[in-house]
Amino acid sequence: MKIVLASRNRKKIAELETLLSEVFPQIEILSLDDVGIHGEIVEDGTTFAENALIKARAAAESGYIGVGDDSGLTVDALGGEPGIYSARYAERCGKGGDHNDEANNNALLERLADVADGARGGAFVCCIACVLPDGREFTVFGEARGSILRERHGEDGFGYDPLFYYEPLGKCFAQLSPEEKNSVSHRGQAIRAFAKALGAALEERKN
Repeated sequence: MKIVLASRNRKKIAELETLLSEVFPQIEILSLDDVGIHGEIVEDGTTFAENALIKARAAAESGYIGVGDDSGLTVDALGGEPGIYSARYAERCGKGGDHNDEANNNALLERLADVADGARGGAFVCCIACVLPDGREFTVFGEARGSILRERHGEDGFGYDPLFYYEPLGKCFAQLSPEEKNSVSHRGQAIRAFAKALGAALEERKN
């Protein structure tokens, strides 16, 4: 079975293939480049689900199962920001055009500077969307709740991981091993939910 992931990121493609192969041993994840889809996909949705579906529909133009994902950090005290703008939050906050983790983390810390420790809750959210060749579509979500610290901790991870404290394990995401993070992260949850939903959709098609 072949799936086209709306990405050119080989690490992300390999991760999805590894996790899904536990359920679908013969699965092969293809990139947009692999199927001749070039150019940027304009993500102009207003929610994680809308953007994930935009990507999945673009990938499905290949004729294979199309999959897209969108994820980010939502902070309660900021009304859900950075949200869909997580990857470019510094620019969103008027801090220049740097699309990098350091700038985004600095922007977040500045916005939360006057927020009390007990009110710094938030969640990492991941939505995975799927478009089947017969036109059926579905989305699944994963969420990991935690709190935003006042300074960075840990050396691993990426994005907002150094600031995101996950209380059940007593660590920031940037302090977790890959195995620990995958077991509790928003993306790990979403991928497991996606595998279950895809299996059900394929079984329904047989019947």
